[in-house]
Amino acid sequence: MTNLRDVARHAGVSVPTASRVLSGSDYPVAEQLRTRVLAAADELDYVPNAQAQGLLTGNPGTVGVLVGTVDDPYFSEIVNGVQDVATARHLLVTICNTERDVDRELAYFRLLQAHRTGIVIIAGSGLQDARYIEGMTGRVRSFERSGGRVVAIGHPLIDVDRVLADNAGGAQDLGRHLTGLGHREVGVLAGVAEVNSTVERLNGLRESIDGAGGRLHLRHGAPTRDEGYLGAGELLEAHPEITALVGTADQMAIGATSWLRDHGRDVPEEIAVAGFNDIAVSRDLDLTSVRLPLRDMGVMALEVALSPAPEDPVVRELETELIVRGTTVARAGS
Repeated sequence: MTNLRDVARHAGVSVPTASRVLSGSDYPVAEQLRTRVLAAADELDYVPNAQAQGLLTGNPGTVGVLVGTVDDPYFSEIVNGVQDVATARHLLVTICNTERDVDRELAYFRLLQAHRTGIVIIAGSGLQDARYIEGMTGRVRSFERSGGRVVAIGHPLIDVDRVLADNAGGAQDLGRHLTGLGHREVGVLAGVAEVNSTVERLNGLRESIDGAGGRLHLRHGAPTRDEGYLGAGELLEAHPEITALVGTADQMAIGATSWLRDHGRDVPEEIAVAGFNDIAVSRDLDLTSVRLPLRDMGVMALEVALSPAPEDPVVRELETELIVRGTTVARAGS
């Protein structure tokens, strides 16, 4: 196997010079020597030992991403954005599936730190849970002291660089759309109550619906198609006056649509349906949804992590957009 000494000899430079070029060191090296070292490394197919570099620098070109569930389109699209930047910058990405479990997320974070990962991206809004906030704050500070960089996507409830989407504003837009169509009794298939993005979306909906003299009827559950299916039946049985169902994730709205179809309820004339995130399949199903720029959020998170760290946390906020499709139309007589 080719080693650093072989590259230095082939390029006609010292081993320290070859090391500075190939490790990405800021130490100045003449451009002619840099070119020779890179050419020699390419000719000899030299592959640097990232683990060894990590022991020296604490940043071996690796990125850890903490996601809720890898099969959720919300997280997978964010990861695609992270991967876009990582591929261009020749970085290795490790995905950690936390299942929204506090202990599991903190354990994965600690494991990433133990492996000298350079960057950690927390890809889901924080949990409104005192143990989570305390544990994550301690983990972030420990990681930063060791030379790592942390960026959160969504309000992480801790003081750290972050990329945000205007969940509340998008929810207000959706609420105004529904009340403008005459809906006043709105059922909400809401995700886990402690997740901050769920809280933001409910607050935005409540502001618009309550402001128009309407009411929200809530049912919390996992942000899945099956929970949406089950929840739609439970909400409509308990509150038959409901004329619109909203899922705080598109999967829940899709499950609700399936329940309505299976039980002979017409969408949208009888019951309107809408969701959040505007995942790809929502377009095929003609589902009204609040679009979040998920891939852009992933791109921006890694770009922030790769930029110089300022004294105060970096905050980047991206806009949402209400995409009106066929599952919401005006009610008769409205």
